[in-house]
Amino acid sequence: MKVATFNINGVKARLPRLLEWLQETRPSVACLQEIKSQDEGFPIKDIEAIGYKAIWHGQKGFNGVAILADGVEPVEVRRGLEGEPEDEHSRYIEADVFGLRIACLYLPNGNPQPGPKFDYKLRWMERLRRRMREISAEEVPAIVTGDFNVIPEDKDVWSPPAMAMDALMQPESRDAYARLLGDGWTDALDLHNPRGGVWTFWDYQAGAWQKDHGFRIDHALLSPEIADRLVAAGVDKEYRGREKSSDHTPVWVQIRD
Repeated sequence: MKVATFNINGVKARLPRLLEWLQETRPSVACLQEIKSQDEGFPIKDIEAIGYKAIWHGQKGFNGVAILADGVEPVEVRRGLEGEPEDEHSRYIEADVFGLRIACLYLPNGNPQPGPKFDYKLRWMERLRRRMREISAEEVPAIVTGDFNVIPEDKDVWSPPAMAMDALMQPESRDAYARLLGDGWTDALDLHNPRGGVWTFWDYQAGAWQKDHGFRIDHALLSPEIADRLVAAGVDKEYRGREKSSDHTPVWVQIRD
């Protein structure tokens, strides 16, 4: 079974790229971020036409997350995180599918830092940690995946000095991410690529893709109940180089049934 995550950077603008990726790689579950679409504008008919069912949590113009499943309807468990009632950003959705608990997230970027956006990022990460602890308490096989907007270590970026002031790799961001792992979750891509050097994002600016100036911010965290079933983890790097691509590339984990 393959579970994948893909920050699509606009589901309608990248729909041809999304559909070809789904058809060519056929993940059992695909989590999308930055769909940038209101709920009624989500292209569900195009997705169902190639055999996928979906649930989604949309927002006009930015944010938005979705969970797609091959041939079955994901059973929604939660949308949004508790703890900040005034937060209306569409950044989290959770479902049961194929015997797994799947959580799809788009974590706040946090720039510029310091400032209110960075403070929001750190609060959001603490809210996420609380929810992940609740999932852990259920002792279900679970995968929490998506765009975390955190570069965990220096090995996860092409040039640490170039990103030193960015919210993605501030000590507070890294510490919050490390606390998730400390609670017992496994970073699948890091486990299978311990030396680093694996990127999931290349900016559209300054020839970042052509120079391979990327970094790793899209992650898949596995609960203890499923970590020992991990067979492989990787990125579909070639999709970043296709015409009118997202600035992210898909990340996937392969799980033994």
